[in-house]
Amino acid sequence: MRRLSVAEAVREAIAEEMRQNEKVFCIGEDIGIEGGFGGAFGVTQGLSEEFGHQRILDTPIAEAGIAGVAIGAAIMGMRPIADVQYGDFIFVAMDQLINNAAKLRYLSKGKIKVPLVMRIPVGVSGRGTQHAQSLESLLSHIPGLKIVCPSTPYDAKGLLKSAIRDDNPVMVFEHKLLYGATGRKEALDVSMDVPKEEYLIPIGRADVKREGKDITIVGLLKTVHTALTAAKRLKKEGIELEVIDPRTLVPLDEETILKSVKKTGRIIIIQEDNLFSGWGAEVISLVTEKIFDYLDAPPKRIGPPATPVPFAPVMEKYYVPDEEDLIKEVAKIMG
Repeated sequence: MRRLSVAEAVREAIAEEMRQNEKVFCIGEDIGIEGGFGGAFGVTQGLSEEFGHQRILDTPIAEAGIAGVAIGAAIMGMRPIADVQYGDFIFVAMDQLINNAAKLRYLSKGKIKVPLVMRIPVGVSGRGTQHAQSLESLLSHIPGLKIVCPSTPYDAKGLLKSAIRDDNPVMVFEHKLLYGATGRKEALDVSMDVPKEEYLIPIGRADVKREGKDITIVGLLKTVHTALTAAKRLKKEGIELEVIDPRTLVPLDEETILKSVKKTGRIIIIQEDNLFSGWGAEVISLVTEKIFDYLDAPPKRIGPPATPVPFAPVMEKYYVPDEEDLIKEVAKIMG
């Protein structure tokens, strides 16, 4: 066991898969500069020295080109890991992702496989409205795409390795403030022990990050840690939160969420992306449709206001839900 950051865990997953399978390669902006910073968040640092530039491919600033090359390579039997640097830039590649990557297996009756991994950094991190959006709900609406959202180094490594081996396109969302190597004071230290031995985490299996009896809290990416921080504070008041991390939105582990809500009778969603049509609304619909009679209080959602992400630090802090917001909602639902 070693303590790894999310960035280090992702790098290790990539390296292990590239050593085991020569068809795995990386493509993206600034990912392979020798002696460089390894992409925008240091994830691929050192990989070009081991694997060479034929497998760690630097590209121009051209997300449509990155997606096109990656999809074409996947169709031909390769296993590309594409890095779009910032999730906001993926809009340039949407036509290819939605109309090609997501649909080709269906259109070909399973004859064409698209084993593509797209790594998509998301979340508010002091970079302004065009570098801060959370897009996991948007792409979870597209049939044919799997959606992975790890919140810890252990999950990041195990889920990414499973994604690379999957024969379908997998969108891996990573929160910028969870990498642990961004050099920003806002970044969280979520480093943890990660086994040296190989392991995989199946796509579609949620994780109970903390057991509790009073309220089920479902968070994703950074908000998982917000919920865990709030849970520690509320324990002193005798309130026990159960924190569920779906880890993947598509496929969604309905069983784990429903089992938790049956036990607690209450559910609060905390998310960083827009509340309207967000993944939290889908979870609440699931709960109310399938186990409404188990609810002791109305389901609640906490999220940002319906505005673009502000740049001013004080406004950005107001925009992102924190543990204080969650604790206030807990007080209401328990009252």
